[in-house]
Amino acid sequence: MKPVDIYTSPLCGFCHAAKRLLSQKGVTFTEIDIAAQPAKRAEMTKRAEGGRTVPQIFVGDIHIGGCDELYALERANKLDALLAA
Repeated sequence: MKPVDIYTSPLCGFCHAAKRLLSQKGVTFTEIDIAAQPAKRAEMTKRAEGGRTVPQIFVGDIHIGGCDELYALERANKLDALLAA
């Protein structure tokens, strides 16, 4: 399984929803809390090619986007293959 990174902030409902889906699928992920680590915001924005909102989700080197994009992959039955590839 590819490593999954998710940039979050503690009060973000979309962050909680994205983490919940990943956890339900048994996916281990690295959470980077940009509220606790403000310097990581610049890293997130660079990796996400300008994305400034949370969550920003990465599977390996692939930028998924946010919660909506993650759930869209799940609805299209493409998330499992992406995680396993």
